[in-house]
Amino acid sequence: MNEIFFLSLKVALTATIINLPISILIAWVLTKTKIPGRSILDLIILIPLAIPPVIVGFFLLIIFGKNGPLGSLINNIFGTNIIFTWIAAVLASSIVSIPLMVRPIIVSMSDIDENLEKSARILGASYIKSFISITLPLSYKGITAGILLGFIRAFSEFGATIIVAGNIPGKTQTVPLAIYTNIITGNNDEVFKMVAICLALSITSILIYTKLLSTTRK
Repeated sequence: MNEIFFLSLKVALTATIINLPISILIAWVLTKTKIPGRSILDLIILIPLAIPPVIVGFFLLIIFGKNGPLGSLINNIFGTNIIFTWIAAVLASSIVSIPLMVRPIIVSMSDIDENLEKSARILGASYIKSFISITLPLSYKGITAGILLGFIRAFSEFGATIIVAGNIPGKTQTVPLAIYTNIITGNNDEVFKMVAICLALSITSILIYTKLLSTTRK
C-alpha cells in the first residue's frame, strides 16, 4: 500500500504544482484585466466540473494517444508514449482539479481593493511589480485554499485517470484505483485502510479551507 500511496502523492503534488501558476494567471486575467473573451475563458475552466471525468479522460486519450496530434508529436520527438503512464495520470488530475484551484483564487483577488494596486502604479510600479508586491500577498488565503482543494481533488481523481492512465499495479494504480480493485476482489481490509487515508486527507483539507474562508470574510 505504501507504493500506491506514494504514487498518488506524486501524481497529486505534480498536478498541483503544474496548476498553481496557471490558476494564478487565469484568476488574474479574469479579475484584473479587460481582455476580450474572459467569459469564454471562465466557461472553459468550469467545463471539467460540469462533465463526467471519463469524458476528460476520453479526450486526453484522443489527443495524447499514439495517433493523436500531441501524442504522435511526443512519440516522434522523444520516442515514447505517455498514455498508460503516471504522467497521463498527472494530466488527468490536473485538468479535473484546476477549476477547484482557480475559484478560491478568483474570489480572493476580487476582494482586493483596486485602489491599492492603482496607487502602486501611480507611484511608478509596473503591472508585474504591482502584481508581485500587492496582488499575490493579499491573495495568499485564496491561493492556499486553492492549493488544498486542487491537491485533494487530484489525489482522489478516478474517472479520467482510469481511462487515460489505466489501472496498472506498481505503475499507474493510485489510491482510488486501488480501492476500486480491492472492492471488486473483495479485499475489504485494504479498502477500509485506503478509505481511512482518503477521508483523513479530505477532512483535514476541508477544515483548513473552511477556516481560511471564514477568516477571509471577517
